[in-house]
Amino acid sequence: MKRVRLSDILIKKYHSTFNDTKYTHKIFTSGRAGTKSSRGGIKAINKVISDDNCSVVILRKFHNKLKKTVYKECLRAIKRLGLDKKDFKITVSPMEIKYKKNGNTVYFTGNDSIDDTKGMIDEEKPIKLVIIDELTEFFDKGDGEDEIQNIEATFIRGNEDEFCMEYYFNPPKNPKAEIMQWVEKMCQRKDCIRIHTDYRDVPAEWLGKKLIESAEELRKLDPKMYNWLWLGLCTGIDELIYYMFKEESMVKEPTKEQISHMKFLVAGGDYGQMNATTFQVFGIDFVDKCLRGIDEYYYSGRDTGKQKSPSEYAQEFKKLKERVEQETGKKLLVLFLDPSAKGLAEEIKRVCPGISIPNADNTVSLGISRVQKLMSYMRLFLSPKQKHLITERYMYEYDKDKLDKGKEEPIKENDHCSDAERYLVMGVWKYIKQILPNIIGDKD
Repeated sequence: MKRVRLSDILIKKYHSTFNDTKYTHKIFTSGRAGTKSSRGGIKAINKVISDDNCSVVILRKFHNKLKKTVYKECLRAIKRLGLDKKDFKITVSPMEIKYKKNGNTVYFTGNDSIDDTKGMIDEEKPIKLVIIDELTEFFDKGDGEDEIQNIEATFIRGNEDEFCMEYYFNPPKNPKAEIMQWVEKMCQRKDCIRIHTDYRDVPAEWLGKKLIESAEELRKLDPKMYNWLWLGLCTGIDELIYYMFKEESMVKEPTKEQISHMKFLVAGGDYGQMNATTFQVFGIDFVDKCLRGIDEYYYSGRDTGKQKSPSEYAQEFKKLKERVEQETGKKLLVLFLDPSAKGLAEEIKRVCPGISIPNADNTVSLGISRVQKLMSYMRLFLSPKQKHLITERYMYEYDKDKLDKGKEEPIKENDHCSDAERYLVMGVWKYIKQILPNIIGDKD
């Protein structure tokens, strides 16, 4: 295969530091489509083919994220560099890419526990490059700076030659987040450089017209979300979580034609004992490419002074199911229910044979982010019947004191309908990604 010039496959902002050996630490940040992931894959493969005596280690926080992200990017990089896969020994278990000509290897590992990187030091080939992808995971779900320092100490030990650590991530919204404090500290060091990019640094023909149109659409609809998602800027966090909600344009009763665009209905449910229990019903409009609210059930034992049993709530769900199916002519097939409500799930299955109740994903920050993106792009509409969910739009907030400390945690009040909606959005995301290919990225 014909070799290509690096300058033809890397954006200009990456040229000056690509082969640099002055900086020990290089921090790469971007908004969506800033091509930093491509740069990481190209750097790793180029390093093992151009240096006669080296190895490369690529890490993510969790092993199960490696194959579909950094490993895949390195396979793409082989093709982008005009190389032949036959020149490499490519294995999944262990996950490695070895260049046959010189024996240099790219190793892939997670850092789920402190022992994961032990024993990875190549006794024959010095590790000259360590790439850490999705660095935010090490701060959000790991030990942050301490963990990064331990990783560096593991791989730099005994290395008398060049050594570089590269870090890749999309900045969080909160400028006070722990990772941004770490970046600020690192950038004061003489051996560290930060390079930030966004889609505007990338040749338009690399991205395609549709992606650019998608970015420009969000710039007009929600400039703040655009600045974070596409430009990678720390915009700050509003206390009100769904600040982009506009009742006049986002609350609409679906028409018969819009309902005809739906193949089936889905529901999200949140269960409480003395707190509220709610079921929120939506349909995916595959023509207009959006989620449309249909109806809700809401009952608060705290407000009424009388709690209902799981069997009673199951009967309430059955009534809701029968009503929305009769009104829309569409089957309610799936309920994404509060993961803690195992008893209620069994009761609903008993009275509603055929209903599917998969395990709901309760990843709060990601779920909120996905709901926000749908709202910002005007792809999520509520029915006037969803009165309690509409009310929560104005009341669901982050804890301000924790925001000031860099933590994004919602206040556990006025959140039951929002939780049910979040379970549903997480559950149908695989369908949402299919109908919104130019809005939702692979890592979202």
